[in-house]
Amino acid sequence: MSAITIGIAGAGLLGRLLAWQLARDGHRVSVFDPARGPQPAYDSVQAAAFTAAGMLSPLAELDNSSAEVALLGWRSLALWPRIVGAMPSPPHFRADGSLLLAHRSDLATAQRVLSRLAGALPGTPQAQPVSLAQLGELEPALQGASHAWLLPKEGQIDPVGAMRSLHGDAAGVSWNWHRCVRAVQQGALLFEDGAQQHFDLVFDVRGTGSRPELPVRGVRGETVWLHAPGHGLTRPVRLLHPRHRIYLVPRPGDIVLVGASEIESEDRSAVSLRSAVELMAAAHSVMPALAEARIQRLDANLRPALPDNEPRIDVVAGRVRINGLFRHGWLIAPALVEDALRMCGLSAAQPAEEPEHERG
Repeated sequence: MSAITIGIAGAGLLGRLLAWQLARDGHRVSVFDPARGPQPAYDSVQAAAFTAAGMLSPLAELDNSSAEVALLGWRSLALWPRIVGAMPSPPHFRADGSLLLAHRSDLATAQRVLSRLAGALPGTPQAQPVSLAQLGELEPALQGASHAWLLPKEGQIDPVGAMRSLHGDAAGVSWNWHRCVRAVQQGALLFEDGAQQHFDLVFDVRGTGSRPELPVRGVRGETVWLHAPGHGLTRPVRLLHPRHRIYLVPRPGDIVLVGASEIESEDRSAVSLRSAVELMAAAHSVMPALAEARIQRLDANLRPALPDNEPRIDVVAGRVRINGLFRHGWLIAPALVEDALRMCGLSAAQPAEEPEHERG
């Protein structure tokens, strides 16, 4: 297909991934976003992708999401290595599994969770019990849990590094900051200052900014960034907890990210004391070395969710909308972008090769 002009409303994960791919395909791409610039601000109003943990966990997400989301996740896990490998400045990426932990008192809850995961998607990896001795070999920094399971082939990506790479490596893209898109029409973007700009095709990936055109809501999430030199953790960890889905994720720079609350609220204020205390206490209960960690950042943001908590792609002539990533943004974004480009005729590429575990 010959090069066309493309306007993208929103410079979050979807906006940057689209811009990066479309520019590589030779199209003339312009991106518009109300943020001050491409770097994270940690001000509770930036792109939700900066706050996310970057866990690529299609098996674990079956506990609370649909099989369709999990399948998008497995496809994206096959796509991420290709995307990262094509970047001159690739972000941290690994796919050697994640761990599910439980304290003795939460074994019954763990068994219920595992029963939901087992067999939900035949032909995909299943949770594997891990003895405490094996856990000590896999992750010596983890101590205190009574039960453990390995979730094979799940992965992680550094969201901040990936957001920077998608912006910096998108050669030829016109990035327009401090430009708030008020409405997205077929072939046109309308701005808050009354101006409008026409394109051959426009993408609306504004998340909660897509209201009122889409019935999207914000779901509050909170995270704690801990600086723990020499912490030793290599895999993402999920810990069963009475109130939260607790996870610990190693990041470059001796960081362990702990999250995340999930609150049906659009409150953008700072992290609450209760959330911070519960998240850090739960993390310390399975990773004692965090006692000497320093709190680098408390972060909160809103995840964009549609009423059914499922992602959606809407394609009409001259306009594509992608929204509803909810808590699955980094997990499913590459597959959603691939589907959207195919649906609007911008990609002749075949779907991603299936992971080995899905081949017949």
